[in-house]
Amino acid sequence: MGSTGSAAREAARPATTGRRGAVVAALMLSMALAALDATIVSTAVPQIVGDLGGFSVFSWLFSGYLLAVTVTLPVYGKLSDTFGRKPVLIAGSVVFLLGSLLCAVAWNMGALIAFRIVQGLGGGALQGTVQTLAADLYPLKDRPKIQSKLSTVWAVSAVAGPGLGGVLAAYADWRWIFLINLPIGAVALWLIVRHFHEPEREATAHARVDWAGAVAVFACGGVLLTALVQGGVAWPWLSAPSLALFGAGLALVAVVVLVERRAAEPIIPGWVWRRRTIAAVNLALGALGLLMVAPSVFLPTYAQSVLGLAPVAAGFVLSVWTLSWPVSAALSQHVYRRIGFRNTAMLGIGTAALILFAFPFLPYPGQAWQPTLLMLLLGAALGLFQLPLIVGVQSTVGWAERGTTTASVLFCRQTGQTIGAAVFGAVANGVLAARLGGAGDLDSVTRALDSGTAPEATRRAIADAVHAVYLGAAGAAALAFLVLLFLAPRKFPVLKD
Repeated sequence: MGSTGSAAREAARPATTGRRGAVVAALMLSMALAALDATIVSTAVPQIVGDLGGFSVFSWLFSGYLLAVTVTLPVYGKLSDTFGRKPVLIAGSVVFLLGSLLCAVAWNMGALIAFRIVQGLGGGALQGTVQTLAADLYPLKDRPKIQSKLSTVWAVSAVAGPGLGGVLAAYADWRWIFLINLPIGAVALWLIVRHFHEPEREATAHARVDWAGAVAVFACGGVLLTALVQGGVAWPWLSAPSLALFGAGLALVAVVVLVERRAAEPIIPGWVWRRRTIAAVNLALGALGLLMVAPSVFLPTYAQSVLGLAPVAAGFVLSVWTLSWPVSAALSQHVYRRIGFRNTAMLGIGTAALILFAFPFLPYPGQAWQPTLLMLLLGAALGLFQLPLIVGVQSTVGWAERGTTTASVLFCRQTGQTIGAAVFGAVANGVLAARLGGAGDLDSVTRALDSGTAPEATRRAIADAVHAVYLGAAGAAALAFLVLLFLAPRKFPVLKD
């Protein structure tokens, strides 16, 4: 906490000069690129596999990108605090666009996976720095506007990604999925270079990079997240590869702690977890990442297998939460200005817990409007939860700590999603095995339903599996509520603009 005084002084100075509207446009374009590339490949997998082969490892097209984004977030956050937002954003954009170009010319599946990881290395800079700059550009009273814009861009891009990927793969060529990034990214990069100017910073003797810590964090995160992503999929949870990865990951955790404690400017400084506000927000948004897996991964399967909807209609059932989430986020400022950041977030996550808990009580098989209504309400509740926490925690630190703080929040949310995918996948498969006498997992059962070879009992088993996942998500929401209730201060220690 010894840096609070310097952080307060940093908070008082302007973050940028130049044309703010042009910079905001660049941030929105960058956010769109990062969101699109997390989902756009999904519907083009048949064409990619047909051209390059490698069906057994194609899942790494998604996992490799997301792992690279996640493990680089803390590194880019610290670099942006040390050297400024502009050089980090420019470097990340260049790496992302280079990765996109390399993906477009990939000659086999191994090369494409490697180049997707390169894309992810740039995508981590885009995600973290864009969110940090949003707080730099606007004072506290105006931050909900820019954050709601970014939330809208993220939601629309994430939903539109699979459809756009399918259209490009069907009517052009799957390589255009990556080539389309180049003109969009070039415009965003030009706007940043031309219109974004950071004030000169005072030279400091201790502004050096903890490269040993960066490598240790990258290695530790990569090994542990790989164990979570591939466990139960590529190999059984208790198999030798899984145990070896978890053992290596735990050993690397000890290495990270040792290296970071000795570093003069650690990549993950201890104050991120010693300050109650930041620690509470990190844990709460980690729980958010966990619970988001239930609707985003399992609801489309439920809509198609249990409700009998076509893929497009099933996608609509999921996408409605992207309509209410940004609207609720934009309106949340009127709530947290009256009752505070913590209480607003508790109101949102408490409501979300009730909505998630209500899902298993829907009638079987039910009507499509019923889960659609719940998703609309869930988006509104989560908008009240997430944005006040992000705006609030960014407002408790000065410029020199905002990049690290924002990156830690995003890292915890991404890690929560990875853990949620592993845990809830195991829960769903376990329920299916119990209902079907130990036969099959969710993927094989849903394929059987699509081919028309599965009995009605299988549909009920899928419904039970998804219900169990939603109960787990409700538990994650309740955990976030308790974290805010007992750990977060009633009033966030906001610094003056």
